Amino acid sequence: MTTLVFGHKSPDTDSTGSPIIWAWYLSQIKGEEAEAVLLGEPNTEARFMLERWGLTMPRVLGKLAEDAPVVIVDTNNPAELPDNINDADIRQIIDHHKLVGGLETKGPIDIRIEPLACTATIMWKMIGKDLAQMPDNIKGAMLSCILSDTLEFRSPTTTNEDKAIAWDLAQALDINISEYAAEMFAAKSDVSAFSEAELLRMDSKEYGVGGKQFRVSVLETTSPAQVLARKGALMDAMPGVAKEDGADEVLLFVVDILNEEATLLVPNDTVKAVAEQSFDAKVSGDTVVLPGIMSRKKQIIPNLKV
Repeated sequence: MTTLVFGHKSPDTDSTGSPIIWAWYLSQIKGEEAEAVLLGEPNTEARFMLERWGLTMPRVLGKLAEDAPVVIVDTNNPAELPDNINDADIRQIIDHHKLVGGLETKGPIDIRIEPLACTATIMWKMIGKDLAQMPDNIKGAMLSCILSDTLEFRSPTTTNEDKAIAWDLAQALDINISEYAAEMFAAKSDVSAFSEAELLRMDSKEYGVGGKQFRVSVLETTSPAQVLARKGALMDAMPGVAKEDGADEVLLFVVDILNEEATLLVPNDTVKAVAEQSFDAKVSGDTVVLPGIMSRKKQIIPNLKV
C-alpha cells in the first residue's frame, strides 16, 4: 500500500512542503511507495512555494482509510489530524512541537521530535548524504519551509541549525534569502480573497487552559493594516467560528513580521482578561499591541492564562 505523508489540518508552508519532501525521500531514496497529501487547502504562502518551485499541489485527503500506512509530520496532536487517525497504521512521526499524547500505533514506530523551528530542518538532518540526490525543487520547498517557520530568522524559535541549513540550501540554489523571503511574505500577506471565518481558521491551533477551550489563530503578515482594517468583521465572525469549532473563544494574533510585534483583537471582557493576565498588557480598546510577540508555540500558548 502507498504510504500517505501529511501534516496538520491548516496547511501552512511547512505542513505543505514537508510532506512533499518526505514523500520524495521515501519513494526516490528508500524505494517505498509514498504520496504527499494535505488535510485542507494550503495558505497563500504555501501556494506561492508550490508555484515558484514547480511542485504539484498534493491532493486534499478525503476520508482516511482504516489501516492505511501513514507518516505524520509537523504535528503529533490528534486534534489536528483526521478523526480516525488511530485506525490508521502510523509508521512514523517527524515533528518540532511538544509531545501532546493521544495517538495510538499498531506497533513500535520511528519518532523524531526535536526542538527546532521547522520540520524540514529535521528532515535535512535525517536525509543526510542522500541530499546529494535531492532535486532543486525539493530543496526549494525545504528552504521555503525553514524561512516560513522562522519568519526569516526573526522568530524566537529559530536555532543556529535552522539558520545554517537555510544558508546551505540558499547557496546551493543560488537564492538571495532576504529577497526570496520578501516574496514569500508578500504572498502570505495577501488575504483579500478570504472570508473572515477562513482567516480565523487559516493558521489555527486548539488549546485548553483553565477549563476554557481556545482557538488560537495567528496571521503573519508584512501588511498588518490590511488585516486590521477588517477587525470589526473579524470580531463579528468570532462567536460563530468558536461555536462551530467547540471553542469558548477565538484568539486572533496579527503578527507584524517586519516590526516584530503582534496585535491581539479584543472583542470582549474574557479576551481582555486573557491579554492582561497572559502578557502583562493594559487593554483600553478592541486591540492591544504586544511588542516582541512572534511565536505561538514559544511565546503565546505557553503564556496563556485565564
